[in-house]
Amino acid sequence: MISVVVPAKNEAGRISTVLQNLGTLPIDHVIVVTNGSKDSTMQEILRLRIPKLQIIYFHECLGIDVPRAIGAKVALSLGSDVVLFVDGDMVGTFNENLMELVDGILLKHLDLALTNCYPLPPRHIERYNPTFQWRLNLNKELGLEKKVNLSTPAHGPHAVSRRLLDTIATREIAIPPVVMALARVHKLKIDVATTIPHYRLGSSIKNQIHTNKIIDTIVGDCLEAIAVFHQKPRTRQWQNTNYLGYHIDRRFDLLDEFLNEKNVRSEK
Repeated sequence: MISVVVPAKNEAGRISTVLQNLGTLPIDHVIVVTNGSKDSTMQEILRLRIPKLQIIYFHECLGIDVPRAIGAKVALSLGSDVVLFVDGDMVGTFNENLMELVDGILLKHLDLALTNCYPLPPRHIERYNPTFQWRLNLNKELGLEKKVNLSTPAHGPHAVSRRLLDTIATREIAIPPVVMALARVHKLKIDVATTIPHYRLGSSIKNQIHTNKIIDTIVGDCLEAIAVFHQKPRTRQWQNTNYLGYHIDRRFDLLDEFLNEKNVRSEK
């Protein structure tokens, strides 16, 4: 069974395109996790009437990446063997690539199938973005640099196996680089399964404040993942700077509450 998890917050005008694209794929469930939306995201989703759609609704904001963990919990409860993750703002057309990710799990027996979003070296201006250096630092620490280069579950669609979800605590999916570190610790198979240049994702363009917070989030996530890999106390600090970004907005309390529920709430 194949499921795709789609986090969606304030994606009115985009979510319809994303879900209509996914609705044409030979998959079993599309699990949309909406959280704290103040626009018409939910109304758009409900108007689509996609038969394979599962909606998990949170009135409160869950914070970045936490909806992925929520969706993974639902996918597990549905008996999924493969779980895809696609952000709710990715309006690009790349269904063939998504199926390559699925094939990476089913045919190549990967446990974490990644997307290469930078088949060419990042542009000169992008090289000054600390996220590139820290992605590379993490992948070097994990011994994956030559295999996956800059690829990360924090950027672009990716897929995981049932084996990974059974091995790694679902809570950890809320920090994507940590998933990769733990997969390495448990000797699970990680590789790039498809290539989608960043511009083809069709992600929405955000302001500089958001960009700066994303940088701090990813740098902090990579630092935490490196600590986890070396089985050291978790830290998001480097050279007297604590890289928090959106991490402080991740609602692990709501996530833990959901993960501890016996029955998963959903609407069809």
